[in-house]
Amino acid sequence: MMVLPPTHRKAISHSLPVWLLMGALACASAPAPGVESGAAAPSAAATAPTANYWVYVGAESADLIHRVRWGPDGAVVEKTFPVGESASELEGPHGLQISRDGKYLHLTTGHGSPDGKYWRYATGADTLAGPGIFLGFFPASIDLTPDGLYAFIVNFNLHGEMVPSSVSVVYTPTHTEVARTETCTMPHGSRVDPSGLRQYSTCMMDDQLVEVDTRTFAVSRRFSVAKGKEGPIAPDVATTHAGHGAMAPPSCSPTWAQPSADGSKVYVACNKADEIIEIDAERWEIMRRFPTGRGPYNLAVTPDGRLLIATLKQGAGVQIFDLASGQSVLNTKSSTTVTHGIAVSPDSRYAFVSNEAVGAAPGKVDVYDLRTLSRVADVPVGQQAGGIAFWKMEPAGR
Repeated sequence: MMVLPPTHRKAISHSLPVWLLMGALACASAPAPGVESGAAAPSAAATAPTANYWVYVGAESADLIHRVRWGPDGAVVEKTFPVGESASELEGPHGLQISRDGKYLHLTTGHGSPDGKYWRYATGADTLAGPGIFLGFFPASIDLTPDGLYAFIVNFNLHGEMVPSSVSVVYTPTHTEVARTETCTMPHGSRVDPSGLRQYSTCMMDDQLVEVDTRTFAVSRRFSVAKGKEGPIAPDVATTHAGHGAMAPPSCSPTWAQPSADGSKVYVACNKADEIIEIDAERWEIMRRFPTGRGPYNLAVTPDGRLLIATLKQGAGVQIFDLASGQSVLNTKSSTTVTHGIAVSPDSRYAFVSNEAVGAAPGKVDVYDLRTLSRVADVPVGQQAGGIAFWKMEPAGR
């Protein structure tokens, strides 16, 4: 497969704090505690799948979407198509999600101020289902209500000042933004709980977990994840970066909020503190802490509720926890650097992990067998592979 070169890298150095920028653009020079020092080759002992699995992944610095198939014949890029409107300007596909019926790929392009947009594509044919619509500054992570009617998109405001940003709510059948709810500074990691009643996101610069009621589109609860200040805070608290002291640096800098398979817990990735926090969704209090390798970034829970998977962005690795015991059962290097997103198959068998890499190096999608807890394949894709979403699985031969 030919990978198109990027026209340029997004200019981000002026807006990110130094500690975050260093982790975002390069892998940490030393391995994180407990992580293998080198990228292990895919396991040859793993049993080949008897079904085919498909994911979509966005290459943010190439304006490409790749459809990747994993099956008995290995992992391949089955199709590649461009996104965006201008061939001369990098628009940056960032957040990807697929409706539960598998019919539509919903995505965001985040580049620019204010030209980030929401898009919807028909899967399989990979054709645009409606015009892109403007949202806030740098729309990033995206998730859908179970019926697929509403998309909740965090406006990360990567290029703006350290001021409160928002969550855009889009009615997907008509591509209409119906609400823009102010939440916090640098919101990230949008996820809707299994009931479809609550949407969660985090505030990287305000050290908060924010819950939005999907019926009213209003903030219903907040939780501070700042060191020494953990606990519920008022829903209407001032959402400024100075909320924990004048321009105090974040101590957690949460990058993801992941509900458990049954919605009873919410897992928060503290990218700066190298830990994951488990919060009881009803009692609204911390239940457990999971120490991680360097820089937990995105999270996923297997549909059977058994495993919690974390990408280690600065550590260029993947860590997996057994949720019954709370123990880490895998902590390993990825096939390349700047590990980003996760998609899990509905049978809880495989995890698909995107890796951005750096410079002109291609990104990669790694495939992990969650039974053998081993990486079984990797496939090159476009530069800065980030957003990734599971599409479908079918018995081989169909």
